[in-house]
Amino acid sequence: MYISQDKRRTVQRHGLIFAFAIFLVVVSFSSPEFVTPGNILNVIRQVSITGMIALGVTFVVITGRLDLSVGSMLTFLTVLVVDQHNQVGPGLAMLMTLAAGMLIGVVNGFFVGFLKLNALIVTLAMLSLLQGITLFYSGGSNVNVDNAQETWFGFFGRGELFNVPMPVWFFLGAAAIASFVLLRTTFGRWIYSVGGNESVSLFSGVQTRWVVLSAYLISGLATGLAAIIMGSRVMGAQNTIGQGYELTVLAGIILGGTSMLGGSGTIWRTVIGISMLGFVQNGLLLLGFPYYIQWLVTWVVIILAVWIDLAAKRGKVFA
Repeated sequence: MYISQDKRRTVQRHGLIFAFAIFLVVVSFSSPEFVTPGNILNVIRQVSITGMIALGVTFVVITGRLDLSVGSMLTFLTVLVVDQHNQVGPGLAMLMTLAAGMLIGVVNGFFVGFLKLNALIVTLAMLSLLQGITLFYSGGSNVNVDNAQETWFGFFGRGELFNVPMPVWFFLGAAAIASFVLLRTTFGRWIYSVGGNESVSLFSGVQTRWVVLSAYLISGLATGLAAIIMGSRVMGAQNTIGQGYELTVLAGIILGGTSMLGGSGTIWRTVIGISMLGFVQNGLLLLGFPYYIQWLVTWVVIILAVWIDLAAKRGKVFA
């Protein structure tokens, strides 16, 4: 079954958004609480950590790669920032967390960009490695911030500015910076170029290996920021606190329209995709569905979004 180019673009850009709009209408009638300002702000606050990670992973996906290590990376970095907060204080602990996140990103980027290893295998291996490192580092025990009521560390996850939670401000501020980098800088053009056609980019003088490494570095940095917000919000960390985040992040990015084949996508569409996923999950809970239904919805979103993307690119619904 073939589809015209105009219909193809419409489906690719707006198909899931139309479906989301219908979902909003249905939930709004079923649960009026869904559209209250308090609930809307609460959903955005809840997705801010996932969204922060997604901003960095968007750079990776646009280059045509994947980063499935971010869930375990979030776990390790959150444990690190909380534990080091108790050892050296919040300021130095946050710097160490950001540095560790970037270092992990560099390792991923080196294996994928320089050694040309498969991104899926590399980042899955890193996911396993980081989970092991986390258990070794923490001794298998959860960690908590000492004297939680006396430290300014809680401001990042629990503070407010103009009655808006600080995680929302950090998320939107980071999105604005990331969008500027992607759309207004030479590095951003290199990211799109590598994802669109890496061979042509290489012959055009683009250092594709360094571009890929830099994309993973940004992913690690974004996950480090998310870990700081997470640790500040919870004032502690469990050894499984980031479990499953990699799939939620990927689902949100795909839902926002970033192609898994690379070369297309924007930061603000990722913001929209992550927010849409958050509202879907919130709506399901308000409708009384059990929590595990969210995982089924995430699976459906990933499969449907990838199918729509591939169908739009090849011009037919079935191969």
